[in-house]
Amino acid sequence: MIVFAGVHAAAFAEQTCDTGRYPLSTPTERFSDNGDGTVTDVVSQLMWMRCSVGQTWSGETCLGETAAYDWQAAQEAATALNASGSHFFNDWRVPKLRELAMIAERQCENPRINLAVFPNTPPSLFWTESLRPGEGEEGYAYALSFGPEGVQHIEKTERHEVRLVRTAP
Repeated sequence: MIVFAGVHAAAFAEQTCDTGRYPLSTPTERFSDNGDGTVTDVVSQLMWMRCSVGQTWSGETCLGETAAYDWQAAQEAATALNASGSHFFNDWRVPKLRELAMIAERQCENPRINLAVFPNTPPSLFWTESLRPGEGEEGYAYALSFGPEGVQHIEKTERHEVRLVRTAP
């Protein structure tokens, strides 16, 4: 954390992308902008919130800070959003690991995501609903980092960010 005249600001390095050997894995044209703070991945037919939970869509970017939740609270945040009716649909959910990995940009770092599609995404861990079968799944779940950590199998009591998804019609 860097402090400027009493103001706190997160210290993030600028995103870098290397397309010298391979093209982007999540090019902007793969996503259809729904004009309401959501995009539809035309490959997977999943609709994503452009902002992380806690942020708000301004019409151009995601504003505010992301919210951190433990795994159960992340599931409850999706349920509460659905009940509020504030985001047009009532079937938003925490994504499966495989789904969240589909929007990770393999050619970029800091963060590993297409910032034109998902602006102001921090390079940190995001919860998935995925559990590891047969290995104490009651206490652990998978999270995927848009930073350098990759996939982590972590305790559900840890607090991490959330991005919601739904299956597009």
